[in-house]
Amino acid sequence: MAALDSPRPGLLASLNGKYHRAALLTFAVVVVAHWAEHLVQAFQIYALGWKTPDARGVLGIPFPKLISSEWLHYGYAIVMLIFLFALRKGFAGRSRQWWNLALGLQFWHHIEHLLLLIQAQTGWRLGGGTAPSSIIQLFIPRVELHLFYNTVVTIPMIIAMLVHRKAPAAERELTGCTCSPVSRRELATAAS
Repeated sequence: MAALDSPRPGLLASLNGKYHRAALLTFAVVVVAHWAEHLVQAFQIYALGWKTPDARGVLGIPFPKLISSEWLHYGYAIVMLIFLFALRKGFAGRSRQWWNLALGLQFWHHIEHLLLLIQAQTGWRLGGGTAPSSIIQLFIPRVELHLFYNTVVTIPMIIAMLVHRKAPAAERELTGCTCSPVSRRELATAAS
């Protein structure tokens, strides 16, 4: 009967506890794959000499709508922001500082995509241009800017994960996370 009375941890608690490692790995694969798309697009422009409209990354070649859909770009930006926020509680100490940096940078990246989406939906143009433009895009071309944004969000996120895996016992105790190889060994020892 006591097992029925014990509350189950919610989704966020589970994602930041026993499933933190799996959630982080899944999230990292998606983020790095997206970043790779931006890297391929830059390679197509600068190494292969393709015109910007023709440089659509890997998935954009067979699916050109992926590149032109502001809804898709905004959707990715907001989902990334949500996951950076949702997985934040699983970090402590220095890893949390790196994760917070990625979260803050992604918040701004999301604002830029929101501005692009609003323009695409309303016809209004920032700076009076002919196409939607974000604030920083008034100074830096879109391909380079979004490669930069994805880079400056992905790198601190990866650093946070690496620091988190080597977290000292006090930090692991604060979060209850079992991402660290030491935590998994401790659990295995306690179970035997």
